[in-house]
Amino acid sequence: MPKLVRFMLPVLVCLAFSGWAQSPDSKMSPDYKTVQLQQFKTLQPFALASLDQNKPIYIKFWASWCQPCMEQMPHFEKLYQDYGDKVNFVAVNININEKRQEISKVQQRFGLTMPIYLDQQGQLALAMGLVGTPYSVLLNPKGEKLYSSHESDSVLDGFISRLAQGQQLPAETATSKLSDAAQQKLLAKYQSGEQLVFFTATWCDWYLAESRPEMAKQCKDAQAGLNQLAALLPQKNWSGVVNHLWTDDKALAEFNALYQMKVPFQIDSYGVLFQHFNVRTIPVLLKLKDGKKVAEISDFSNPQQIVKQLQ
Repeated sequence: MPKLVRFMLPVLVCLAFSGWAQSPDSKMSPDYKTVQLQQFKTLQPFALASLDQNKPIYIKFWASWCQPCMEQMPHFEKLYQDYGDKVNFVAVNININEKRQEISKVQQRFGLTMPIYLDQQGQLALAMGLVGTPYSVLLNPKGEKLYSSHESDSVLDGFISRLAQGQQLPAETATSKLSDAAQQKLLAKYQSGEQLVFFTATWCDWYLAESRPEMAKQCKDAQAGLNQLAALLPQKNWSGVVNHLWTDDKALAEFNALYQMKVPFQIDSYGVLFQHFNVRTIPVLLKLKDGKKVAEISDFSNPQQIVKQLQ
């Protein structure tokens, strides 16, 4: 947990003062209401537009392997019991390295009665500017973001209570969502030629060690062997992308130093690349051709076999 806290604080500070923040306009893009989620467990499509538009919306992003998320679940359920008839509650699993049976265990463990949805492609997370879980977002019926926080405390309670009473609250003065132009700029370098892009996270080898030991080992082994794999195909255009959740420049520098990375890595600002290439499980290696995914490799146990797949 100390590493998590150390990583989260710089990220939040950077968001508050960086050029990523947009102009004073908290009105969410209208397409966020039509983002396709899936109901858990039926996998039926769901969109926020289907909710009662006269009610405010409380969106909570979480993952079954996220320790702070689990700590907040009893409070989340209590809020639903207290205000579920006056506020639309949307429990959103971010669907990164997730397992359906683990979601069921969380549901049973905490007696969750609110509906749960899966952000299968990370589109809602991108629209809401997700930088780490747990993450709560409150929207009024006009689609304005009123409040967002990683905490589940009396401040959040106060906002939800006032919204449930029908109070008109001022919107946030800025949104952390990356503009469409900025998203296109990030994607531009991947739109031509052939590239090999390795997707992972700076935290997947240690943060998942307790909750998902097999996943953590896969991350560690793949990251430790990436330099060797890249050396087998030196003529290829290699690059790496780390998930933006709980990650800042310092975390990336420590990651590069730990694995003595020779492949250049970048942080995926706001999850744009993860969403665009639909990366929901890490680690994974994508072969891109003119912006299109032509091969996807998640088994790194046999480097020679991978070379054959990529040649």
